[in-house]
Amino acid sequence: METACMAVPRQVSNRSVLREEAGGSVDSSVTARTPVPPVSPGSLERLVSPAQVTESPGKSLWEQICEEYEAEIPTLPEGYKVKQEAAVTVSSVTPLEELVPHGFNMEHYFPVHSFPVVPPVPCPPKKTETVEPKTCSPKDYLEMFIFPVLLPGMANLLHQAKREKCFERKRTKFIACDFLTEWLYNQNPKRAGEPFTEFFSIPFVEERLRHHPRPPIPLSLLLTEEEAAIIIQSFWRAYLVRCDPEIQELRQWQKKLREDKHIRQRVKIFWAKQEQKLKCKMDDEEVPAASAPPP
Repeated sequence: METACMAVPRQVSNRSVLREEAGGSVDSSVTARTPVPPVSPGSLERLVSPAQVTESPGKSLWEQICEEYEAEIPTLPEGYKVKQEAAVTVSSVTPLEELVPHGFNMEHYFPVHSFPVVPPVPCPPKKTETVEPKTCSPKDYLEMFIFPVLLPGMANLLHQAKREKCFERKRTKFIACDFLTEWLYNQNPKRAGEPFTEFFSIPFVEERLRHHPRPPIPLSLLLTEEEAAIIIQSFWRAYLVRCDPEIQELRQWQKKLREDKHIRQRVKIFWAKQEQKLKCKMDDEEVPAASAPPP
């Protein structure tokens, strides 16, 4: 009995000891007051095993838990061997015919039915219906008489607008209504065989502009890129020349000469005398022609 009582404190399992180590230090006074039930020697031998009592002081908590788990796994009897199943592998180069069992007829399970070949039947042509322009509906009139002529003109209008760079600039000399009017007038079937007529030479356009003249188009829109570049470059070269100190001195001397010598007035007098001489010469030529007798 004394031996049993002395062995009672060791009945606590190794797991409880590990929990106390993981959770921290436990108050020794609480443990001392906890009543311990009496345990018989037989139950003590069943609860405490030699593998659980022996602990190595240098092992970590995780290693001790793993050892307890391995100790609880049941051991297999001697002579028992685990049968390993062979893995079935199919080579990627194995032909499909080798995998099909011998004597297996594919046509028996998947018969191929032969259907008769029927030649394609052509669609019946649509009947052309004659539409009278004076009695048809507005929709038919647009589809039969307006759109076949107007849509090609709109396509040519877009191509011409692209050539005139209307999609790149804000202002251009291109007027879409004028181009479309000119195109429709020259594509009129009633004018077949006649020469091309420009927009301003169309009779009704001339009549309209005679009563409602247009303002002139700015020169900046009429010039081509090459012509505009030449004008800008010439103005810039002239500006650089005028900035030269010698040219500036010459310009100042000319300005002073004009103010002192009254060059402007003298030029006016000079041209007035020239006109007077020319007028007198013309009068002298007319007098002999008038005095001569008729033939």
